[in-house]
Amino acid sequence: MTMPVGRRGVLAAGAGAAAGLLIPATAAQAATQTTSHASTQATNRAGSAVKFVLNAEVLDGGEQVTAVTLDLSRHGPIDARGLSTSTFTVHAQATGPIAGVAGGEYDLDRTVTDAHLDRHGNIVLELEHGEGKAGAATLGYLFTRGRNVRMNLRYTITQNEPLRRKRGKPLTIDRFVQGKLISPEVDSFSHHGSEAGLKYRLYKPEVRGKRPLVVWLHGGGEGAVLADGYYDNETQLRANRGALGFVTREAQKIFGGAYVVAPQSTSYWLEDGDRFAPLIRQIIKDVAGRHDIDRDRIYVVGCSNGGYMSLKMTTTYPALFAASVPICGVVVGSPPMIPDADLQRISTPTWLVTSLDDATVDPVANTVHAHQLIPRSKVTLYDEVVWDGYKFPGHWSWIYVGRNDPSIKGQTVWEWMARQRG
Repeated sequence: MTMPVGRRGVLAAGAGAAAGLLIPATAAQAATQTTSHASTQATNRAGSAVKFVLNAEVLDGGEQVTAVTLDLSRHGPIDARGLSTSTFTVHAQATGPIAGVAGGEYDLDRTVTDAHLDRHGNIVLELEHGEGKAGAATLGYLFTRGRNVRMNLRYTITQNEPLRRKRGKPLTIDRFVQGKLISPEVDSFSHHGSEAGLKYRLYKPEVRGKRPLVVWLHGGGEGAVLADGYYDNETQLRANRGALGFVTREAQKIFGGAYVVAPQSTSYWLEDGDRFAPLIRQIIKDVAGRHDIDRDRIYVVGCSNGGYMSLKMTTTYPALFAASVPICGVVVGSPPMIPDADLQRISTPTWLVTSLDDATVDPVANTVHAHQLIPRSKVTLYDEVVWDGYKFPGHWSWIYVGRNDPSIKGQTVWEWMARQRG
């Protein structure tokens, strides 16, 4: 079977971030107290603690704290001309959530890149962040567990010089108290749990009427660690942009408004696909029963472990999904995870994605092999995983799907999905 060649790879395709092995991502609420280093000469002192929140964003490589916002609404108005990157020092400490299990810890000063006022008069300290930047992540990777976990974050703010105010004497703050982590895209998903005990997150579109449902199945790194009492219903959203891509303005416009559901495995999907398939099916049934879902437009997308599970769902429930997008999924094994005969019987429209430099899941033995057997399937093969000039591990091809990059003959993967009907 021949495959059309695209601009970046043997075909053309996309990625995402964090799945089978993974990255860093989410956070904590530890109250901190800090003594100001600012001069007390001819200044007013804040009579009460000033609260601050952590502002976060999910990058392709996982969630990072990108800024802190100090609530100065009761102490202003602050003169923005007196702010600089040296007015405050920001210290970050991250510790793991599982006692005695190390991975992802850090203890360092964050670099303040900008200091300004928001529209409420609060001080925003922008922090250096970006792919590969140390000390910004809200998640840590536990190698002994093969999991991404939310770190306990403790931030300390130190004031180095008095704050100029538009009226009155300069202000010195004696104590800062850490508030919550704010990550708008993640926070747009509500928390739920099925009767069988499988947790999931759900995004509801802003528009009304019958709307499609996108089912995102995470990679192996985002499942629970029940033996350690860890099941957070968070990392499947914070470890990469796989699910979040579908709630962006671009995706919602393409799908005409879509629900997005992201279940979290109690371990990892590959452990027992036969057991997990009906549990995922029950979540879909529950969501469709409680919301105005177009049952002819239910789509399943997954990466790595979730790529396998996407294929498993279409072999188990051949009439359920309008389309499937398995990303760097596993099909081979001894015995095979998805037997060839099952792949040949898949009738769901399928678009597979991987990168040829994937060193975790052999792209030829798995994705290309599946493409050759699944009737009328499409495939996008990248040479490597690079986004915004940053090179990611070859396994992270889900980054491209989360960015709607794969395309064939001018049609992107999201556009193709949105046009499929069950």
